[in-house]
Amino acid sequence: MTDWIRPLGSTGLQISAITIGGGPLGSQPQLFGYETPPEQAAELIKEILAGPIRAIDTSNGYSGGESERRIGQGLAAAGGLPDDFLVVTKVDAKDRDYSGARVRASVQESRERLGLDVLPLVHLHDPESYDFELMSGPGGAVEALVALRDEGVIGHIGLAGGPAPQMQRYLDLDVFEVLLMHNRWTLVDRSATKIIENAASRGIGVVNAAVYGGGILAAPRSGSTKYAYRPASAETLAAVSAMAGLCDEYGTDLATAALQFSLRDTRIASTIVGISKPERLGPLITAAAAELPDEFWDRIEELVPGPANWLDH
Repeated sequence: MTDWIRPLGSTGLQISAITIGGGPLGSQPQLFGYETPPEQAAELIKEILAGPIRAIDTSNGYSGGESERRIGQGLAAAGGLPDDFLVVTKVDAKDRDYSGARVRASVQESRERLGLDVLPLVHLHDPESYDFELMSGPGGAVEALVALRDEGVIGHIGLAGGPAPQMQRYLDLDVFEVLLMHNRWTLVDRSATKIIENAASRGIGVVNAAVYGGGILAAPRSGSTKYAYRPASAETLAAVSAMAGLCDEYGTDLATAALQFSLRDTRIASTIVGISKPERLGPLITAAAAELPDEFWDRIEELVPGPANWLDH
């Protein structure tokens, strides 16, 4: 793996190679299948702040704001935000309202929960479900984010979403400084191939999330038949099985390989991994330090399922 602390595109911000995903911190049992007690989240935030990972990612809408609230409480307990620690959040629609006014309200809610006067980086979250012309037009969400940056309320603006073609339309507005993609740059899905190259060539910071594809790449022998919470194709399931076997051959596991696939890509500034238990931090950092030979990666590439099996095809 290359440097642990990396530049985040042309923003001037620094970010660690791994960012902790704050989704599970607020407790979303309907998505993750388990509860996260407040005291467990508090202990995890305390340990994160004291460790080598120097970034956390959350969102206004995660668990109705509870993720941000718990992070804010953790920062307060630690005496405030450390100078070298990056907190990233996202604006979210509410009751299908994704207007400029809603964006301003979302940012204000996040500032209050996190206890931060200035939010260093704020993403436009999952805009693909809304009309692009309204989102990017006068009085829309994009205009509001740009204005908030100009006013100094937020430091930098990013784009966080799924389908690469829709995300490319937003990047072409030339206002976003960071791109966060999920489930589309993994061992078995390369939907983000073009958009990552495009973003990196323009100095846009690239952040990669959901490298385990919803869990199947972390526990390939669990019996799961879903990738990114959707039914996986037979070819994808066969690839997962074959890659797990290859990992056995090289004395590693598929979860480590899935993480390393993202970490070793020099175009990617940080890889987001969501965790909810303090005891997962140690193994995560160990996996991040693993080294796999070039031969392993050459053989992995031979097993990647074809584009027809990717989320964006």
